[in-house]
Amino acid sequence: PANLQEIQLVGPIMNADAILKEIEEVQKDPKIKGVLLNINSPGGAVPPSVEISYAIKALKEHKPVVAYASGIMASGSYYASIYANTIIANPGSIVGSIGVIMESANMEELMNTIGVKTQIVKEGTYKEAGTPTREWTPEERAELERLTKDTYDLFVKDVAEARGLEIKDSKSYADAHIFSAKRAKDAGLIDSVGVKSQAKAEVEKLAKVTDPLWKEKDKLESFMEQFANKSWMHLQNYFYGLKASL
Repeated sequence: PANLQEIQLVGPIMNADAILKEIEEVQKDPKIKGVLLNINSPGGAVPPSVEISYAIKALKEHKPVVAYASGIMASGSYYASIYANTIIANPGSIVGSIGVIMESANMEELMNTIGVKTQIVKEGTYKEAGTPTREWTPEERAELERLTKDTYDLFVKDVAEARGLEIKDSKSYADAHIFSAKRAKDAGLIDSVGVKSQAKAEVEKLAKVTDPLWKEKDKLESFMEQFANKSWMHLQNYFYGLKASL
């Protein structure tokens, strides 16, 4: 029977239910002795990224986990990887972007041009904070800035704790810097630069299995995964501006 398993985190992180279920099943399966977390994701929403991160932290208590950056390991997807036993990045991968963003369009001028007005009844000073229908007030902007700072501070604290880094030095490894694999290693965000075969070999070594056998996905699951990967790559080509071409 298979004793090692690969879990993929691909594409924007909007919901963590599927990968959390996969992690839970691995956690409960005594036959699986080690895990490769294969990541190619630009990040996404905060709560599901934190959920995955903490689930990997819990899994690591029982089974070794190697996180591998096969393409992009940035923002929320980097958050997901930080508690792995070791992090390995493909030489051509992009790593980091430890930061938080909140954005909204200001459609007030367009609405005035086409003659659209909003009608609002509200209670609470900050109930419209983030509205796209007008420019934010200074008070609303300050409220949203506090929220993003709180989230950023949590992100940096967890990265520092997981990676053995100093919070006081966060400007050098966080601050939304985007690193090549080599510079990510120099900054302390990853442990080594290598390819997938090396990452798998590291899982086998940490799991201490003498007869490594990787779990194969069934045909439907494999097809759905390939479909998701292709869809994500199309989205990446259209919407993710920072990429290297060979």
